[in-house]
Amino acid sequence: MPRTAISTDLAPRAIGTYSQAIKFGNTVYLSGQIPLDPRTMALVEGDMETQIRRVFDNLGNVAKAAGGSFEQVVKLTVFLTDLSHFPLINQVMEDYFEQPYPARAAVGVAALPKGAEVEMDAVMMFE
Repeated sequence: MPRTAISTDLAPRAIGTYSQAIKFGNTVYLSGQIPLDPRTMALVEGDMETQIRRVFDNLGNVAKAAGGSFEQVVKLTVFLTDLSHFPLINQVMEDYFEQPYPARAAVGVAALPKGAEVEMDAVMMFE
């Protein structure tokens, strides 16, 4: 079964040796997104909520390019350099996802690419 690379100009281009997403069978693996503005490839300015929303917008645009949406996301992983922002993740996530929410992990990390404070990746499934 071939794997297919997913790409969109509405999300930051890959900054390394990876694809924005890979579709394999009925599963799409969305690569980690940080709060980069896809037009400038610079971190967005603003508070943590602004950064979290940019990450969700980036992931959503890649999901859309793959023919899906957050409704098909079954697994979300959140990486934070400061876990005190976890309640804000929950709050903002309610604007992007409906119940039943995807399975999720939150991981505290020492650092993220480009000095970002948040990164998320996801897995989508199609029937």
